[in-house]
Amino acid sequence: MKSSITRRRALAATAGMPLAMVSPLRAADPKPNIVYMMADDMGYADLSCYGRREYRTPNIDGLAAGGVRFLQAYANSSVCSATRTALITGRYQYRLAVGLEEPIASAARKAGLPASHPTLPSLLKKSGYGTTLIGKWHLGYLPDYSPLKSGYDHFWGFQGGALDYFSHKANPSADTDDLWDDNAKVHEAGYLTNLLGDRAVKVIDDYAKSKQPFFLSLHFNAPHWPWEGPEDETESRRVKSLFDFDGGSLKTYGSMVTQLDLQVGRVLKALDSNGIAKDTIVIFTSDNGGERFSDTWPFTGKKLDLLEGGLRIPAIARWPGRIKARSTTDQVAITMDWVPTLLAAGGAQADPAYPLDGMNLLPALTQNAALVSRKLYWRYRYNAQRATRDGDMKWLKINENTFLFNVADDPLERANLKDRQPEVYHRLVSAYEAWSKTMLPEDPNANTTAFYDDELADHPGNKRK
Repeated sequence: MKSSITRRRALAATAGMPLAMVSPLRAADPKPNIVYMMADDMGYADLSCYGRREYRTPNIDGLAAGGVRFLQAYANSSVCSATRTALITGRYQYRLAVGLEEPIASAARKAGLPASHPTLPSLLKKSGYGTTLIGKWHLGYLPDYSPLKSGYDHFWGFQGGALDYFSHKANPSADTDDLWDDNAKVHEAGYLTNLLGDRAVKVIDDYAKSKQPFFLSLHFNAPHWPWEGPEDETESRRVKSLFDFDGGSLKTYGSMVTQLDLQVGRVLKALDSNGIAKDTIVIFTSDNGGERFSDTWPFTGKKLDLLEGGLRIPAIARWPGRIKARSTTDQVAITMDWVPTLLAAGGAQADPAYPLDGMNLLPALTQNAALVSRKLYWRYRYNAQRATRDGDMKWLKINENTFLFNVADDPLERANLKDRQPEVYHRLVSAYEAWSKTMLPEDPNANTTAFYDDELADHPGNKRK
C-alpha cells in the first residue's frame, strides 16, 4: 500500500503506534464478525483523520490508527438510495429499477429493493451469520419492502431518507413518525444518533453472548439535515420542514459529527469489553459526498455532483492481525466492493445468477497486493451528469459540458485535458457508452433530486454547479 501526499494527510492520531503483525487468511479460520458503519452525507475531509480542523473525531481516528484509511474511495452515487442499492447488492445500482430513484422520495413511488434479489445480509445469513440493520434503510416502504424481506434478521431504525433527530418524524408538522422495531412502529424519546448507538451496543452484547458470528449494519443519519446537535431540541420544535433552509452552522455540524464519533467509540468499546474486537472487521464510511457544512478538500463539488467532492468519501477498515495498523491505501475502491470483500472474509458465496460488479478488496487489505487499476462508471439525471474513471483519468459530462481530468494530479478538476489528450477523451467516452448499454435505461418517471431542489433552488447554500 502506498500513500499519496496532499494537504493534511499526516495524522497525529497514528503517530508512534506499533505495526500490527498481519497473518494470512486460512479456510479453517473462524468467521469474523462484521460491523459496517455508514454516515449520511459525510464529506471526504469531515473527519479529523482526513483533515477536518474545526473539531476532532478521536474515536474514528483511533479506528483508522488500528487499520487502513482509503485515500481513493468512491460512493456508487452522489445521493442516498442509489448508493445503498449498490451496497446491499454488490452491483451497479443501474441494474435495478430501485437504483434509478435518485433518491426514493416517498412511499407513493412504490419503489424498492425486490425481496427476491440476493443481498449481502442474505448471503452472509446462508453462511451462518446473524444479521441486523440499525438506522437508515431507504430502500422501499412497507408492506412491499423492508430490511426483514432482504436478509436482515432484525431491524431497528427508520425506513425513509431523513427524519428529525428528536421527534423522529419525516415531517415535523404531521403525523409521520418513522422509527421501527422490525416491522412495528415504536416511540422512544431521545437524540437519534444516541439511540442508534444504544441499540448497536445492545445488539453486540447479545450476539457476543450467543457466540454466533454476526453482521451488524449501523447506518447513522448524521450528519444529514436537519442541522440539529444533541443540545438542539428547542431548534427541533421550531423547525417546520426537514429542509431547514435557515438552520445550522459549522458549530452545529461539528456537534453532530462529534456526537456520531462518540457513538462509534461506544461500539468499539462494546467489541473490546466482550473480547471480540480482534475477531471483528469494522468498516466506517459514508454514502456519498458532503452537504452544506461539509469539507470536501481537496476536491470540488458536493452531494448531487459527479465531481470528486460528490463521490469521494472517507473509508476506514480495521481487522486486527489481518489489516496492517496505521496504514493507507491508494487502491481505488467503490461502495459495491464491500459485498465481494465481506463475502470472501465470511466464507460466503455470491449468487451466480446475479454476478457482482464490485471487486474483492481483501488482497489489497490483507496481503499488500499490487494496486489494481479500475474502470468505474456513474450517471446521474440531475444536470444530465455522466462520468468514467479509468486509471487516473476521468471523463465528466455536466449538461452539454464535457471534461477530461487527471484526478491523481489534479484532484480539484481544474485542468480540462480533452484537447490535449483527445485519444484518451474519446476512449473514455466510448467506454462509457458501451457500459451504459448494459444497464437499465434511465427512467424519466423515476424520482430525481427535483423533489427538493425546487424548494432549495434559490437558497445560496444549496446552489449546485
